[in-house]
Amino acid sequence: MSFDRINSYAKINLALNVIGKKSKLHTIETLVAFLDLSDEILIKKIVSKKNDISFSGKFSKDINRNNTVTKLFHFLEKKKILGNQKFQIKIKKLIPTKSGLGGGSMNAASILRYLIKKKIIKPKKNEINKLCNLVGSDVILGLDPKFTILYSNKKIKRLSSRKKIHVVIVKPNFGCSTKIIYSKVKNFNRPILNNPSKKMFDLNFLISMKNSLEEIAFTKYPKLKKLKSSIEKLTNPKFVRMTGSGSALVAYFSSKKLCQNAKKKISKKYKNYWCIASKTI
Repeated sequence: MSFDRINSYAKINLALNVIGKKSKLHTIETLVAFLDLSDEILIKKIVSKKNDISFSGKFSKDINRNNTVTKLFHFLEKKKILGNQKFQIKIKKLIPTKSGLGGGSMNAASILRYLIKKKIIKPKKNEINKLCNLVGSDVILGLDPKFTILYSNKKIKRLSSRKKIHVVIVKPNFGCSTKIIYSKVKNFNRPILNNPSKKMFDLNFLISMKNSLEEIAFTKYPKLKKLKSSIEKLTNPKFVRMTGSGSALVAYFSSKKLCQNAKKKISKKYKNYWCIASKTI
């Protein structure tokens, strides 16, 4: 049996507000977009007693055995959704870890989406939501990679046919721990995304938004704050904003040409940092 190929797209948080905390998890609202940057996943059914999951690529070194993909299959089997079916999965990691680009969560989401689409599994809607929450809080966002609004009440609205946004992503040679960054949240914001509209994904609207985790990340990693300032001065973007809990910074541009020119300038100055030009899908 030949492999099927899945693209597991990176996500960016165009805006993010932490609005509270329930139990151990923080409650957020966020505007999310997906990029043409993706991990490459190969998957096929095999005759075996266990699943064969492997990672390769530049960003595969720090992935441990208890990752989002192994968690997904653990819970699929535990809840007897998968039956006795086993799979070989090869994941080429092109999205950096600890960057805020959701690489691991989107891997799990992409595989779950594939299993459902191919009717290999037929979970009910409430089972899908529970699975996603068990594997990781971002997983549900990747089930349908479109412009997405996650509300404070955890409801999700997806929008299609939006204008492409051109970005340059810069990740310094260190990552941010999501757990550590969220553990330092002391103040909460009021919800501001409860009245959805397509204008929320226009650059002129997004300029006025923010990522409330930035200040925490910048306090812990002063180099990150200096990098943001440097990118702003060097490339004159519409704005620069950290995605997720970092450490990747995203510079937003109104055209492909401006984006590509900015990428050249940043790569020249920060030769040891990962830098890529991309666009939303």
